[in-house]
Amino acid sequence: MTKRDLVKEFLNYLRVERGLAKNSLSAYESDLRQLREWAETNELELLELTRADLRKWQALLLQKGLSSTSAGRMVAAVRGFYKFLMLDGHLKKSPAEDLIAPQKAFYLPRFLIESEIESLFSVPNVETETGLRDRTLLEVLYAAGLRVSESVGLKISDVDLDAGVLNAHGKGSKERRVPLGRSAVDWLLKYLAVRGRNGNLQNSLLFVSKSGRAMTRGDAYNLVKNCAEKAGLENVSPHTLRHSFATHLLQRGADSRSVQAMLGHADISTTQIYTHITDNHLKATYEQHHPRATARNSLNIKND
Repeated sequence: MTKRDLVKEFLNYLRVERGLAKNSLSAYESDLRQLREWAETNELELLELTRADLRKWQALLLQKGLSSTSAGRMVAAVRGFYKFLMLDGHLKKSPAEDLIAPQKAFYLPRFLIESEIESLFSVPNVETETGLRDRTLLEVLYAAGLRVSESVGLKISDVDLDAGVLNAHGKGSKERRVPLGRSAVDWLLKYLAVRGRNGNLQNSLLFVSKSGRAMTRGDAYNLVKNCAEKAGLENVSPHTLRHSFATHLLQRGADSRSVQAMLGHADISTTQIYTHITDNHLKATYEQHHPRATARNSLNIKND
C-alpha cells in the first residue's frame, strides 16, 4: 500500500480550499520539508511527533541563526499542518497546539520624506518611453501603496483613470480598490499615450518594455534601486515606497482602518506599526518647536 504524503495533501488543501498564494505555499512546503527531514533523521514519523519533539526542533532552528520572522512562519506552518491532520482524522490532539512563535524584534520601516520622494521621481528621463514608464511606475507604487508584485501584475483594465482608482490583486488572490492621486493619473495618461508605440501592444499588462515584454518583480526592484542610487538615497526598495505611502497618510491625519484597507492588510496590528513612525515624527516635531519640551524643571520644591 502506497504511503500517503500528508504534507502534499495539506498543501493541496491550502491551495484549493484556502486559496493561499503561490509564494506562501512554497514557504510552507519548505518549512514542512525541513521538519520531515529532521524527523526522519531522528527516526520519527510526523504523526508521532510530540510537543517536546517540536520544541526541540524549534530550538535547533533558532540555534542555527534562523530569524524570528522565519521561525514564526515555520510555527504557523506546523500549527496549520497538525490542525489539518486533526480535521482529517489522523490525530486526536495537535502536538503543536501551544507551540509559541519567537518574539519578533521590533523595527520601524524605512520611509522617505517628501523631498526625497521628489528627488527619486526626478531621476527617470521622461523624454523617452522607458523613462516615462519608469516615472509612472514610481508614481503608482507611491500613490497606491502597492507591493512590487501587485504593481507589475497590473493590467490596463485594472486602472480606471476617470474614477481615479485601480484594482490591486494582493496576497491570496485578494482584490482591493485603491484610489490614485491626480499626479499618478496624469503620469498614467502620458505613459499610456506612448506605451508600446514602437513595439508589441498585445500584452494586456500595464507596465511593459518597448518590445511588449512584461516587467518582472526583479525589473521593478532594480529600477527603484538604480533610481535611488542616482538620487543619493540609501536602502530604498519598492517596499520603501509602500511604507512611505502609509506613513504620509497617517502623518496627515488618515485613520488607520482606511490605511489598512488601502494596503490590503488582513490584520490592523500590521498597519499599526506605522503609528509608531508617526508617533516618533510628532515627538521630534514637539521637541523641536515647543518652548518647554527640553527645559528642565526650574522649581525648587522643598520638603517640610
